[in-house]
Amino acid sequence: QVHLVESGGGLVQAGGSLRLSCAASGRTFGNYPMGWFHQAPGKEREFVAAINRSGSTTYYADSVKGRFTISRDNAKNMVYLQMNSLKPEDTAVYFCAARITVGITNPSSYAYWGQGTQVTVSS
Repeated sequence: QVHLVESGGGLVQAGGSLRLSCAASGRTFGNYPMGWFHQAPGKEREFVAAINRSGSTTYYADSVKGRFTISRDNAKNMVYLQMNSLKPEDTAVYFCAARITVGITNPSSYAYWGQGTQVTVSS
């Protein structure tokens, strides 16, 4: 079992930055590829970014390429999402998740989810 807790969300003006953190319980964290998703009210949960077990490979949604950076520190059981040049359309609840099967952008490929952290970007 993996327990995930997100933090770092908040209110920021357009063009600003936030750094989201995801803390994982246990020593199994390093065995899982990880991802970040977001979900706005009334919309589907959408893929944002993913990272492999070692942190050597990353993958991003087109909407965040060049602005967001996913990273991990397995020694600390942490995953991060650095969010720069934020836009109002980035406003959503952000979730971290641990993947257990193929399909990097598919929420169904992820078995363990945090409760989410709210990111609000004002114009």
